[in-house]
Amino acid sequence: MLRTRLQCIHADGLVSLGLSRSVTMALSTAVEFLALLAVLLCTAGPVCASALPTRDINLVALNDFHGQLEAQDKVISTPGQTPRTIRVGGIDTIAGALRDWRAEDAQLLFVGAGDLLGASPALSSLWADEPTIEGLNALGLRFSAVGNHEFDRGTQELQRLQQGGCSAPVAGKACQLRGQFAGARFTYLAANVLRADDGQPWLPPYRIEQVKGLRIAFIGAVLRESAQLVNPSGIARVRFVDEVAAINQQVRAIQSGAEVAAIVLLLHQGGATTEAFDQTDCTQLKGPVVDLVRRLDPAISLVISGHTHEGYTCRIDGRVVTQAAAFGHALTRITMRFTQPELQLQSISAHNELMAQARFNADPAMRHFLDDLRQRSKTELARPIARLATGVLSHLPNAAGESPLGAVASDAQLAATRALGAQIAFINSASIRTTLDAEAVPPHRVNYAQLAATHPYANSLILMSLNGAQLRALLEQQSLLADAEQLRRTLQVSAGFFYAWDATKAPGERIIASSMRLHGVTIDPARIYRISVNSYMANGGEGYTVLKEGIDKIDSGIIDLEAITDYLIAQDKAGQPAGSLEAARVVRIN
Repeated sequence: MLRTRLQCIHADGLVSLGLSRSVTMALSTAVEFLALLAVLLCTAGPVCASALPTRDINLVALNDFHGQLEAQDKVISTPGQTPRTIRVGGIDTIAGALRDWRAEDAQLLFVGAGDLLGASPALSSLWADEPTIEGLNALGLRFSAVGNHEFDRGTQELQRLQQGGCSAPVAGKACQLRGQFAGARFTYLAANVLRADDGQPWLPPYRIEQVKGLRIAFIGAVLRESAQLVNPSGIARVRFVDEVAAINQQVRAIQSGAEVAAIVLLLHQGGATTEAFDQTDCTQLKGPVVDLVRRLDPAISLVISGHTHEGYTCRIDGRVVTQAAAFGHALTRITMRFTQPELQLQSISAHNELMAQARFNADPAMRHFLDDLRQRSKTELARPIARLATGVLSHLPNAAGESPLGAVASDAQLAATRALGAQIAFINSASIRTTLDAEAVPPHRVNYAQLAATHPYANSLILMSLNGAQLRALLEQQSLLADAEQLRRTLQVSAGFFYAWDATKAPGERIIASSMRLHGVTIDPARIYRISVNSYMANGGEGYTVLKEGIDKIDSGIIDLEAITDYLIAQDKAGQPAGSLEAARVVRIN
């Protein structure tokens, strides 16, 4: 405080008091000396810290972008006010916001917390998500934690997206946009994704950034359960280990080297709160991230999280934890304030900023990028596929767990694999990303872009044999995996198969065995049945481990999006557009 006050006195001010120039210069020198002495003697107390000059490191964080390059309409609900719909997001709007903020601080750091791509709209997925990587490069993204969706097409494809190249698991998409692909200029980080052969990190666990004379370390990590959320065959080269143990190990590695001013964690795991997405220092955060943060090494000053698609800037035991919702609808602005000359971290402030188009002027270069991408994609995205029986096929479950789109998708899968011997098709609900919206008025045509948005994972269809007892065990796993989320995780089943379940029974005992029928015939526990599932499920994805017991497995080579595309076309040509109401396949008792 002394230095702050003394700095208000300067030579011109002393002259104005009528003192001679020689006296003025002597007093001015004394003032400078006392100011320096005050800094040297000042302790780290709050009063002293507030008086010292500071140096700010500014961060902007993005999470769960999922290749959402274009803006979307979002309903904003504020207590006591009428809900309003505004246009938010879009990579051109984000670029405009970053441009404005970099005008305030040219050394601002833009970082991510995972799921930047994967489960992407057709504008990105049509080109193997290369447009998303190009866009994030243009935005100046520096680092990002890897998310579970970055592994959707396996480690080989993730490695290509990071390093560049045209050899990709999904043929016909890689390098089709530009003829070549240079890869990400930002670095994916993952402390807890280890090589299966030697246990060493598969991706860089951390990076240290030099900014404004300060060294800031960034550690990346992804939820350990990622192995259950992606196709196991694509991640055979790696294993996912406990997040906190791996993170804390990297903290020690960082501390053993040159000194850093702060350590920031980019964590693809999150929580949720009932508080407003833009409330500062919220206190009601719940979920997996809370326990993780409490077990972290105290040297970690800030946690930028993701995965749960929630917006919050909270404090857990005094430590700042943030998440910026999803799809680029918001970004988190963070300021880390350091005192000088000691360069000790004094405070961290964070706030979520809505990416409203009305607030930020779109960046012209990114607008041109989008316009060019739309033009290149126009023909394929607008290609009509077929007529539907209705304008909307919802992916949301009813009280029994079935959805209209789930029924169509499972029928499409069965039709695609019936010639190979399939009798029943199962699809996990999470593999159907969104509702299928066709033209609102008859003949309810649906185009490629609308259909591709519902099946973004490019899973192939696998045939296998299970006996009747295993079929029941498979259905029982729906409740064993997540009792509170059973409806969301209910398997969608093809026409001809029927069963009932009792919600009052204990998890693992809910399927009524006598109700299980195939074309009206009761399922025999000892009989072998040929089933069709996607490759994600076939390898035990989402925890459906019974499917790993299947025998006589065949990879059909048919991609799920191709299956539903062909099915809708066939139904349309037969004069029976898909989506007509029919009898329930799954019935809930109680």
